[in-house]
Amino acid sequence: MSPSDAAWQQLISTLHASGRKAALAITGGGSGAVGELLRVPGGSRLLIEAQIPYDALALASFLGFAPAQACSSDTAIAMAQSARARAARLVPPKTEGGTDLVGPDLVGLGATAALVSDRPRKGEHRFHVASASSAGIAHCTCVMAKGRRDRAAEEDLVSRAIVLWLARACGIAAPGIAELSPRGLLDADEHYAETGVAAVDTIDQLLAGELDRVTVQPDGQMMLSAPQPPVLFPGSFNPLHEGHLLLARVAEELRQQPLAFEISVTNVDKPPLAGETVRHRLAQFAWKSPVELTRAPTFLEKSRLFPETTFVIGADTAERLVAPKYYGDDELRMHEALEEIANSGSSFLVAVRIDAAGRVRALSDIPVPRRYADLFTEIPEHRFRVDTSSSDIRTRARADGGRAVGNS
Repeated sequence: MSPSDAAWQQLISTLHASGRKAALAITGGGSGAVGELLRVPGGSRLLIEAQIPYDALALASFLGFAPAQACSSDTAIAMAQSARARAARLVPPKTEGGTDLVGPDLVGLGATAALVSDRPRKGEHRFHVASASSAGIAHCTCVMAKGRRDRAAEEDLVSRAIVLWLARACGIAAPGIAELSPRGLLDADEHYAETGVAAVDTIDQLLAGELDRVTVQPDGQMMLSAPQPPVLFPGSFNPLHEGHLLLARVAEELRQQPLAFEISVTNVDKPPLAGETVRHRLAQFAWKSPVELTRAPTFLEKSRLFPETTFVIGADTAERLVAPKYYGDDELRMHEALEEIANSGSSFLVAVRIDAAGRVRALSDIPVPRRYADLFTEIPEHRFRVDTSSSDIRTRARADGGRAVGNS
């Protein structure tokens, strides 16, 4: 199939006019897809941005974590979700009279490939393409016959496969163009597989990057615009234990305001939580407390989502908040983050924790810069001290042959 073929150009024109907005992230091969899309007039109606995080560090920076394997379906899916989350930030919802209007459906596409190189490749020549949209997440895997094509031919194939997959994600119907499936680009003896998962609820929409916050009430009801909680207790809660519940009660008593727990489905240095893991952790809070599910892994991002909120943390977390090494050894970056958190009206209630050496660590043990001292308030040890942690419980469970709740 030639890119100059009339049917191919018509497909791309139809894609531009689909009413969708798309963000692409491509690594390892297939970057020619961007050129294919922009060669036909009208690309600005479709394309928000296209990124090529080719280097391993660039890919880790784009995703927010270093993937176990760069060329895999999991990485392609994570790239698609990250691309869609970025698109949501770049295309804010339109409003009219203070009411959000329905905007364009956002599509994130991620593609990763392992193709012909200037060094012999031990593994398969393959590529993975994934899309994330309001309809859910879909991905395909293609394994090409080794030695059948040169680098240019493999690049061309992957580029066209990306365009076809994007067209499918945008709801385009174009009979005659390989049925909008990369399968038609491969020879009969080459492997192809695809999977689609429908976004059936708001948790899936949050994971896909369509939402930034979902409030889950104790009875399981999910809300998208619930009042902001005045006190928030963030954590992974893997698992939730009595110490968490006791600290929550003490924080409520000290602040004389209701508290909600918070779980971020994204993490600074780990892959996003799987939907099953999120639901498993949520089940622990049934009929106990409301939970805020967010895509805000850092306290700077949490303060933007929940201004004027008191965050309940342990002394170990407070120590990280004021340590430049957790900001890439950039002290200025640390001060800027703390300044923005302070300006948002947020603050921290700090509970004692036991460190690895068995010592009690309290706020008074932490060298908080004087200008930010008012950000932090210590919870007295006589009001709260529980030496058990979730990691201790997971360690004991493994020793007993049990299984902890979800992933760490």
